[in-house]
Amino acid sequence: MVKMGLIGLGKWGLNHLKSLNDVDCDIIGVFDTDKTKKRIADNYGTTFFEDYMKLLKKTDAVVIATPTDTHYRLVKKCLHAGKHVLVEKPIAENSEQGKKLVELAKKKNLILSVGYLYRFNNAVKKTKELIDKIGELQYITARYIHSTKPPRKDSGVIMNLGIHVIDILNFITNRIPTSVYAKKKNLLSNIFEDSACILLDYQDFFASIELSCTHPYKRRDMWIIAEKEKIYVDYFNQKIARYPIMVSYEKVDKKDFFEEKIMANQPLKEELKYFVELIDKKMFDPETNMGGENYYTTRVCELCLKSATTGREIKVA
Repeated sequence: MVKMGLIGLGKWGLNHLKSLNDVDCDIIGVFDTDKTKKRIADNYGTTFFEDYMKLLKKTDAVVIATPTDTHYRLVKKCLHAGKHVLVEKPIAENSEQGKKLVELAKKKNLILSVGYLYRFNNAVKKTKELIDKIGELQYITARYIHSTKPPRKDSGVIMNLGIHVIDILNFITNRIPTSVYAKKKNLLSNIFEDSACILLDYQDFFASIELSCTHPYKRRDMWIIAEKEKIYVDYFNQKIARYPIMVSYEKVDKKDFFEEKIMANQPLKEELKYFVELIDKKMFDPETNMGGENYYTTRVCELCLKSATTGREIKVA
Protein backbone atom coordinates (compact mmCIF):
# COMPACT_ATOMS: atom_id res chain seq x y z
CA MET A 1 0.00 0.00 0.00
CA VAL A 2 1.29 3.45 -0.94
CA LYS A 3 2.50 5.44 2.07
CA MET A 4 1.13 8.96 1.56
CA GLY A 5 1.96 12.32 3.11
CA LEU A 6 0.20 15.67 2.78
CA ILE A 7 1.98 19.03 2.80
CA GLY A 8 -0.37 21.98 3.41
CA LEU A 9 -3.53 22.03 5.49
CA GLY A 10 -5.29 25.10 4.16
CA LYS A 11 -8.79 24.92 2.71
CA TRP A 12 -7.79 22.81 -0.28
CA GLY A 13 -5.33 20.72 1.73
CA LEU A 14 -8.20 19.81 4.04
CA ASN A 15 -10.22 18.71 1.01
CA HIS A 16 -7.33 16.46 0.01
CA LEU A 17 -7.14 15.00 3.51
CA LYS A 18 -10.87 14.22 3.50
CA SER A 19 -10.65 12.56 0.07
CA LEU A 20 -7.49 10.61 0.89
CA ASN A 21 -9.43 8.85 3.63
CA ASP A 22 -11.52 7.23 0.87
CA VAL A 23 -8.50 6.22 -1.22
CA ASP A 24 -6.64 2.92 -0.85
CA CYS A 25 -3.45 4.34 0.66
CA ASP A 26 -1.77 4.61 4.04
CA ILE A 27 -1.88 8.23 5.25
CA ILE A 28 1.37 8.58 7.20
CA GLY A 29 0.87 12.17 8.27
CA VAL A 30 0.53 15.83 7.40
CA PHE A 31 2.67 18.95 7.59
CA ASP A 32 1.78 22.62 7.85
CA THR A 33 3.74 25.67 8.98
CA ASP A 34 0.79 26.56 11.23
CA LYS A 35 1.24 24.31 14.26
CA THR A 36 -2.35 24.91 15.39
CA LYS A 37 -3.39 22.69 12.47
CA LYS A 38 -2.31 19.71 14.60
CA ARG A 39 -5.88 19.55 15.86
CA ILE A 40 -7.03 18.78 12.30
CA ALA A 41 -4.54 15.93 12.06
CA ASP A 42 -5.75 14.66 15.43
CA ASN A 43 -9.36 14.75 14.24
CA TYR A 44 -8.45 12.58 11.25
CA GLY A 45 -6.35 10.18 13.30
CA THR A 46 -3.05 10.95 11.58
CA THR A 47 0.31 12.34 12.69
CA PHE A 48 1.16 16.02 12.51
CA PHE A 49 4.77 16.73 11.50
CA GLU A 50 6.49 20.03 12.32
CA ASP A 51 9.26 19.24 9.79
CA TYR A 52 8.17 18.05 6.35
CA MET A 53 11.58 16.42 5.72
CA LYS A 54 10.83 14.04 8.58
CA LEU A 55 7.47 13.29 6.96
CA LEU A 56 9.20 12.53 3.65
CA LYS A 57 11.44 9.92 5.27
CA LYS A 58 8.37 7.84 6.10
CA THR A 59 6.43 8.15 2.81
CA ASP A 60 6.43 6.89 -0.78
CA ALA A 61 4.51 9.89 -2.12
CA VAL A 62 3.18 13.30 -1.13
CA VAL A 63 0.37 15.64 -2.05
CA ILE A 64 1.39 19.31 -2.01
CA ALA A 65 -1.43 21.81 -1.41
CA THR A 66 0.42 24.99 -0.53
CA PRO A 67 0.55 28.51 -2.07
CA THR A 68 1.83 28.69 -5.64
CA ASP A 69 5.05 30.52 -4.75
CA THR A 70 6.16 27.52 -2.63
CA HIS A 71 5.54 24.83 -5.28
CA TYR A 72 8.86 24.86 -7.09
CA ARG A 73 10.96 24.62 -3.93
CA LEU A 74 8.79 21.96 -2.28
CA VAL A 75 8.32 19.78 -5.36
CA LYS A 76 12.06 19.90 -6.09
CA LYS A 77 12.87 18.87 -2.50
CA CYS A 78 10.37 16.00 -2.62
CA LEU A 79 11.63 14.70 -5.98
CA HIS A 80 15.24 14.85 -4.78
CA ALA A 81 14.09 12.84 -1.76
CA GLY A 82 12.81 10.15 -4.15
CA LYS A 83 9.09 10.78 -3.59
CA HIS A 84 6.25 10.72 -6.10
CA VAL A 85 4.40 14.05 -6.09
CA LEU A 86 0.92 15.33 -6.80
CA VAL A 87 1.05 19.12 -6.60
CA GLU A 88 -1.88 21.47 -6.88
CA LYS A 89 -1.97 23.63 -10.01
CA PRO A 90 -0.08 25.47 -11.25
CA ILE A 91 2.99 23.29 -11.03
CA ALA A 92 5.13 26.37 -10.32
CA GLU A 93 5.13 30.14 -10.72
CA ASN A 94 6.29 29.91 -14.33
CA SER A 95 6.57 27.39 -17.14
CA GLU A 96 10.38 27.29 -17.07
CA GLN A 97 10.32 26.12 -13.45
CA GLY A 98 7.60 23.62 -14.40
CA LYS A 99 9.72 22.26 -17.24
CA LYS A 100 12.68 21.77 -14.89
CA LEU A 101 10.50 19.83 -12.43
CA VAL A 102 9.13 17.59 -15.20
CA GLU A 103 12.68 16.87 -16.38
CA LEU A 104 13.80 16.13 -12.80
CA ALA A 105 10.91 13.69 -12.26
CA LYS A 106 11.74 11.95 -15.53
CA LYS A 107 15.42 11.71 -14.57
CA LYS A 108 14.50 10.30 -11.14
CA ASN A 109 11.90 7.92 -12.64
CA LEU A 110 9.22 9.44 -10.40
CA ILE A 111 5.62 10.45 -10.94
CA LEU A 112 4.91 14.16 -10.97
CA SER A 113 1.20 14.80 -11.32
CA VAL A 114 -0.59 18.16 -11.27
CA GLY A 115 -4.02 18.86 -9.76
CA TYR A 116 -6.26 19.30 -12.79
CA LEU A 117 -9.28 17.71 -11.18
CA TYR A 118 -11.67 18.70 -14.00
CA ARG A 119 -10.09 16.00 -16.15
CA PHE A 120 -11.70 13.58 -13.71
CA ASN A 121 -15.09 15.33 -13.80
CA ASN A 122 -17.62 13.05 -15.53
CA ALA A 123 -19.25 15.94 -17.42
CA VAL A 124 -15.86 17.01 -18.84
CA LYS A 125 -14.96 13.42 -19.74
CA LYS A 126 -18.30 13.03 -21.53
CA THR A 127 -17.72 16.31 -23.39
CA LYS A 128 -14.41 14.92 -24.66
CA GLU A 129 -16.32 11.92 -26.04
CA LEU A 130 -18.95 14.11 -27.73
CA ILE A 131 -16.73 16.73 -29.31
CA ASP A 132 -15.68 14.54 -32.24
CA LYS A 133 -19.32 13.72 -33.04
CA ILE A 134 -20.82 17.22 -33.36
CA GLY A 135 -19.24 18.38 -36.59
CA GLU A 136 -16.84 21.21 -37.28
CA LEU A 137 -16.20 23.45 -34.29
CA GLN A 138 -17.11 27.12 -34.74
CA TYR A 139 -16.32 28.56 -31.32
CA ILE A 140 -16.36 27.90 -27.58
CA THR A 141 -17.25 30.32 -24.80
CA ALA A 142 -16.38 29.50 -21.20
CA ARG A 143 -16.75 31.07 -17.78
CA TYR A 144 -14.95 30.56 -14.50
CA ILE A 145 -16.34 33.27 -12.26
CA HIS A 146 -17.15 33.79 -8.60
CA SER A 147 -16.79 36.24 -5.75
CA THR A 148 -14.05 35.49 -3.24
CA LYS A 149 -13.63 37.23 0.10
CA PRO A 150 -10.76 37.83 0.23
CA PRO A 151 -9.31 36.94 -3.20
CA ARG A 152 -6.18 34.79 -3.33
CA LYS A 153 -2.92 36.59 -2.73
CA ASP A 154 -0.54 34.18 -4.49
CA SER A 155 -1.84 34.50 -8.06
CA GLY A 156 -4.36 36.33 -10.25
CA VAL A 157 -7.38 34.88 -12.00
CA ILE A 158 -5.50 33.93 -15.17
CA MET A 159 -3.05 31.60 -13.41
CA ASN A 160 -5.51 30.58 -10.68
CA LEU A 161 -8.82 30.14 -12.53
CA GLY A 162 -7.98 30.40 -16.22
CA ILE A 163 -5.46 27.59 -15.99
CA HIS A 164 -8.33 25.17 -15.27
CA VAL A 165 -10.33 26.29 -18.31
CA ILE A 166 -7.33 26.22 -20.61
CA ASP A 167 -6.52 22.70 -19.42
CA ILE A 168 -10.13 21.60 -20.02
CA LEU A 169 -9.93 22.98 -23.57
CA ASN A 170 -6.59 21.22 -24.15
CA PHE A 171 -8.12 18.02 -22.80
CA ILE A 172 -11.41 17.97 -24.72
CA THR A 173 -10.00 19.21 -28.06
CA ASN A 174 -6.59 17.51 -27.77
CA ARG A 175 -5.08 20.76 -29.09
CA ILE A 176 -3.32 23.87 -27.83
CA PRO A 177 -4.04 27.35 -29.25
CA THR A 178 -1.77 28.95 -31.85
CA SER A 179 -2.09 32.46 -30.38
CA VAL A 180 -3.65 34.29 -27.43
CA TYR A 181 -5.06 37.73 -26.74
CA ALA A 182 -6.10 38.90 -23.29
CA LYS A 183 -7.36 41.89 -21.31
CA LYS A 184 -7.23 42.16 -17.54
CA LYS A 185 -8.39 44.43 -14.73
CA ASN A 186 -6.61 45.06 -11.45
CA LEU A 187 -9.22 46.40 -9.05
CA LEU A 188 -8.07 45.06 -5.69
CA SER A 189 -4.36 44.47 -6.24
CA ASN A 190 -1.59 46.18 -8.17
CA ILE A 191 0.12 42.81 -8.61
CA PHE A 192 -2.59 40.26 -9.40
CA GLU A 193 -5.54 40.73 -11.74
CA ASP A 194 -9.04 39.97 -10.42
CA SER A 195 -10.85 39.90 -13.79
CA ALA A 196 -9.78 38.93 -17.30
CA CYS A 197 -11.05 37.97 -20.74
CA ILE A 198 -9.00 35.65 -22.94
CA LEU A 199 -9.34 34.88 -26.65
CA LEU A 200 -7.62 31.70 -27.84
CA ASP A 201 -7.08 31.16 -31.58
CA TYR A 202 -7.06 27.55 -32.79
CA GLN A 203 -7.00 28.71 -36.45
CA ASP A 204 -10.16 26.84 -37.53
CA PHE A 205 -12.13 27.86 -34.42
CA PHE A 206 -11.70 30.15 -31.41
CA ALA A 207 -12.46 30.09 -27.70
CA SER A 208 -13.22 32.96 -25.33
CA ILE A 209 -12.87 32.74 -21.56
CA GLU A 210 -14.34 35.05 -18.90
CA LEU A 211 -12.55 35.00 -15.53
CA SER A 212 -13.40 36.88 -12.37
CA CYS A 213 -13.16 36.68 -8.59
CA THR A 214 -15.42 39.74 -8.20
CA HIS A 215 -18.54 38.45 -9.96
CA PRO A 216 -21.74 38.01 -7.90
CA TYR A 217 -22.45 34.58 -9.42
CA LYS A 218 -20.46 31.36 -9.18
CA ARG A 219 -20.32 29.72 -12.61
CA ARG A 220 -18.13 27.03 -14.16
CA ASP A 221 -19.61 26.43 -17.61
CA MET A 222 -19.13 26.59 -21.36
CA TRP A 223 -20.96 26.59 -24.68
CA ILE A 224 -19.56 24.58 -27.57
CA ILE A 225 -20.98 25.81 -30.86
CA ALA A 226 -20.40 23.28 -33.64
CA GLU A 227 -21.77 22.40 -37.05
CA LYS A 228 -24.27 19.71 -36.03
CA GLU A 229 -24.87 20.47 -32.36
CA LYS A 230 -24.62 23.19 -29.77
CA ILE A 231 -23.66 21.85 -26.34
CA TYR A 232 -23.95 23.51 -22.95
CA VAL A 233 -21.65 22.08 -20.28
CA ASP A 234 -21.98 22.96 -16.60
CA TYR A 235 -18.83 21.33 -15.29
CA PHE A 236 -19.44 22.53 -11.74
CA ASN A 237 -22.84 20.81 -11.43
CA GLN A 238 -21.84 18.09 -13.93
CA LYS A 239 -24.66 18.64 -16.42
CA ILE A 240 -24.73 18.63 -20.23
CA ALA A 241 -27.54 19.88 -22.49
CA ARG A 242 -27.35 19.04 -26.21
CA TYR A 243 -29.05 21.11 -28.90
CA PRO A 244 -29.07 19.24 -32.25
CA ILE A 245 -29.38 22.39 -34.37
CA MET A 246 -27.77 22.71 -37.80
CA VAL A 247 -27.60 26.28 -39.07
CA SER A 248 -28.30 26.55 -42.80
CA TYR A 249 -29.75 28.88 -45.44
CA GLU A 250 -32.09 26.00 -46.18
CA LYS A 251 -35.04 25.27 -43.90
CA VAL A 252 -33.97 22.78 -41.25
CA ASP A 253 -36.21 21.02 -38.77
CA LYS A 254 -35.43 22.20 -35.27
CA LYS A 255 -35.09 19.37 -32.77
CA ASP A 256 -35.68 19.76 -29.06
CA PHE A 257 -32.69 19.87 -26.77
CA PHE A 258 -32.05 16.98 -24.42
CA GLU A 259 -29.90 16.45 -21.36
CA GLU A 260 -27.09 13.96 -21.46
CA LYS A 261 -27.22 11.48 -18.61
CA ILE A 262 -24.25 12.12 -16.34
CA MET A 263 -23.42 10.12 -13.25
CA ALA A 264 -21.98 12.86 -11.04
CA ASN A 265 -18.74 11.93 -9.32
CA GLN A 266 -16.19 13.40 -6.93
CA PRO A 267 -13.32 14.50 -9.19
CA LEU A 268 -10.80 15.13 -6.39
CA LYS A 269 -11.25 11.62 -5.06
CA GLU A 270 -10.88 10.19 -8.59
CA GLU A 271 -7.75 12.27 -9.15
CA LEU A 272 -6.15 10.94 -5.97
CA LYS A 273 -7.13 7.36 -6.84
CA TYR A 274 -5.50 7.82 -10.24
CA PHE A 275 -2.32 9.15 -8.62
CA VAL A 276 -2.09 6.09 -6.36
CA GLU A 277 -2.82 3.83 -9.33
CA LEU A 278 0.03 5.41 -11.31
CA ILE A 279 2.40 4.65 -8.42
CA ASP A 280 1.15 1.08 -8.03
CA LYS A 281 1.54 0.41 -11.77
CA LYS A 282 4.85 2.31 -12.02
CA MET A 283 3.54 4.50 -14.86
CA PHE A 284 6.27 7.13 -14.92
CA ASP A 285 5.66 8.68 -18.35
CA PRO A 286 5.26 12.47 -17.77
CA GLU A 287 2.56 12.67 -20.46
CA THR A 288 0.54 9.96 -18.70
CA ASN A 289 0.69 11.56 -15.26
CA MET A 290 0.08 15.14 -16.52
CA GLY A 291 3.29 16.71 -15.31
CA GLY A 292 4.43 17.30 -18.88
CA GLU A 293 0.99 18.54 -19.90
CA ASN A 294 1.16 21.23 -17.24
CA TYR A 295 4.11 22.94 -18.93
CA TYR A 296 1.96 23.90 -21.94
CA THR A 297 -0.98 25.03 -19.82
CA THR A 298 1.23 27.22 -17.63
CA ARG A 299 2.96 28.58 -20.74
CA VAL A 300 -0.35 29.63 -22.31
CA CYS A 301 -1.31 31.42 -19.07
CA GLU A 302 2.03 33.25 -19.07
CA LEU A 303 1.43 34.39 -22.64
CA CYS A 304 -2.07 35.58 -21.71
CA LEU A 305 -0.55 37.72 -18.95
CA LYS A 306 2.01 39.07 -21.41
CA SER A 307 -0.75 39.88 -23.91
CA ALA A 308 -2.82 41.65 -21.26
CA THR A 309 0.23 43.73 -20.29
CA THR A 310 1.40 44.61 -23.80
CA GLY A 311 -2.02 44.82 -25.48
CA ARG A 312 -0.81 42.56 -28.30
CA GLU A 313 -1.81 39.16 -29.65
CA ILE A 314 0.92 36.66 -28.76
CA LYS A 315 1.89 33.57 -30.75
CA VAL A 316 2.14 30.32 -28.79
CA ALA A 317 5.58 28.88 -29.47
